[in-house]
Amino acid sequence: MQEQLQQRLNKLQEEFSNGQRLSADLASQQSQLKESLLRISGAIQVLEEILAKECNGGDTNIMPMDASVERKAV
Repeated sequence: MQEQLQQRLNKLQEEFSNGQRLSADLASQQSQLKESLLRISGAIQVLEEILAKECNGGDTNIMPMDASVERKAV
């Protein structure tokens, strides 16, 4: 009986360790994705501003064409 309990304990400890490793990997992926989305959002904003400036003859007081689309900060 004690041997079975020890085997079960070892198995659970292994599963727990694997879960922690997976959780850390997912957290890293999430962080990388947030950074990528932030860079993409910045690039979109720059391009919108350039297009708005060109379309409006240099008048920067007019909102970009798709200003109604709200991008959430990550």
